[in-house]
Amino acid sequence: MAEPRLPDEIKAGELDTEVRRDLRGLQKETAEKVARHLVAAGMLVDEEPERALEHARYARRRASRIAVVREAAGIVAYHAGEWNEALGELRAARRMGGGPGHIAVMADIERALGRPERALELARGPEVKELDRADRIELAIVAAGARRDLGEIEAAVVGLQGEDLDPKRREPWSSRLFYAYADNLLAAGREADAVQWFVHAADADTDGETDALSRIAELTGEDLPEDDEDDIVFGVEENAPEQRVSAAPAAVAGEATDAEVAGETDEDETDDTAPLGDADLDDDADLDDDTEPDDADESGLADSPGDEDADDVLGTEAAVGEDTATDTDEAEPVEPGTTTDAAAVDEEGTDETSEDPAGPSADTPDGGPTL
Repeated sequence: MAEPRLPDEIKAGELDTEVRRDLRGLQKETAEKVARHLVAAGMLVDEEPERALEHARYARRRASRIAVVREAAGIVAYHAGEWNEALGELRAARRMGGGPGHIAVMADIERALGRPERALELARGPEVKELDRADRIELAIVAAGARRDLGEIEAAVVGLQGEDLDPKRREPWSSRLFYAYADNLLAAGREADAVQWFVHAADADTDGETDALSRIAELTGEDLPEDDEDDIVFGVEENAPEQRVSAAPAAVAGEATDAEVAGETDEDETDDTAPLGDADLDDDADLDDDTEPDDADESGLADSPGDEDADDVLGTEAAVGEDTATDTDEAEPVEPGTTTDAAAVDEEGTDETSEDPAGPSADTPDGGPTL
């Protein structure tokens, strides 16, 4: 295959140190080239996965016996929607490098290929014990999706319950876990609970990984602004930081045949590698209490607005010097959340106290499918 063009600014030194170490078995020139193509693949994988796959395939061709290269090729193929290729590369990387590998990704691919049973088999495998916490959470989310594929909705809900499903926790995986739980609650017909957990997901989603705010708006009947959906705010104070709508994590989907996944294809490709090395690839309503000018009483004095920072005024006494009436004063706008108390003095000096109750407040509910 032709070598994809590499911009001059891409340097091998940008590659992870552990990955570069695993490339030491290659000839120096080959190791440099493979490293640069892996860097290019990593830079393009989110925005242009197909171009990224070209670089990953080239690196795989030049170093097919390096586990970390096969692993990288599998991950990039997964993002590009090449399910069979991705699964084959990840399986090869596990055989060559050992360890649990990317079980959650592999299980998700099995779902995409229409084999949820195999996804659940991977979720029950012995290698699961070797996964770190983040990978176990991702695998649980994928397994819940596989159970939904099989129509086992309640099992999917129960499968996500545990100590990590705590709305007070803020871990890197919390927003995705809360979102997946909410999504499965909704599938089970528990809409009120689903809304609550979507709120938790939105609150925990500081990096914009989910579209929890959009789901809340959809379920509660809120309309998204047509011009700028990114600026929607749901259930927050007027002056609170805005929570922005973000795209949901891409679910693995696509058409593919339920065929057996092809194995390695090392035999027909050029391999410039030396012996195998081990590695790991590495969201109070605005009180718009615009106080209208009160009608002047018999004395001609209007109510005056209260002060947000002062005690409530019980009454105001004024000395009547002249038997003249003043013009009605226009009250200044009341700050949000302020109780308005005022007093008017009649000709005999009698205090009349009026009190305006505070306005309503909007409360945010207390308390989210796959990769």
